[in-house]
Amino acid sequence: MADGVSTDVVRAVIADDQALVRTGFGMILAADGIEVTAEAADGAEAVAAVLRTRPDVVLMDIRMPGMDGIEATRRILAEDSAGEVRVIILTTYDLDHYVYAALTAGASGFLLKDVTPEHLVAAVRLVRSGDALLAPAITRRLIERFAHREAALPASPHRDLSGLTPRELEVLRLLATGLSNAELAERLFLSPTTVKTHVGRILSKLELRDRVQAVVLAYESGLITPGGPAESAR
Repeated sequence: MADGVSTDVVRAVIADDQALVRTGFGMILAADGIEVTAEAADGAEAVAAVLRTRPDVVLMDIRMPGMDGIEATRRILAEDSAGEVRVIILTTYDLDHYVYAALTAGASGFLLKDVTPEHLVAAVRLVRSGDALLAPAITRRLIERFAHREAALPASPHRDLSGLTPRELEVLRLLATGLSNAELAERLFLSPTTVKTHVGRILSKLELRDRVQAVVLAYESGLITPGGPAESAR
């Protein structure tokens, strides 16, 4: 295991209706010391497997028979009161139109199914550490493309931003335009450590899992809009 990586064993569930995908991903993860606690061929099996084995990360195919990956993600995270499970969505096509819905359901990012073994392992470990798999700029591109057509989605339970300070609102607004912590620090004339603290407080106050969901919330709450002032100022 690489230096600096926790020696705790990462535990994962793989949900995909293709047996070869499950087997292949399972072999890749196992070879790097990641324990596959269960496999599932559809969304219902995935929910049951997660509740039974309590993994750290779920690799979730979007398109499966019966319950799809979006609904399975929503149910898993609704049951995850401790906020410890992370879901990575598996998709065949870049910017699959289901991805935005999956992110709003609580997924921490997505991977294309032709991902390299190295990237797959790195993604599982990254998400398990509490980080987001998607760069905010990629998430923003997804949201810009689908926000209007997905207006009928259930309302976000975290739309109230009144608990944020003016500085935290400013950080959230800029974060949602795709700026990294280093870029935020430069823009706001703050140290990277101070920016990291602000981001952490924003996630905590809004009960969000990661930066991806912070970007989603910034758009859903109307804090910024595609092409609005916060973006045109970039």
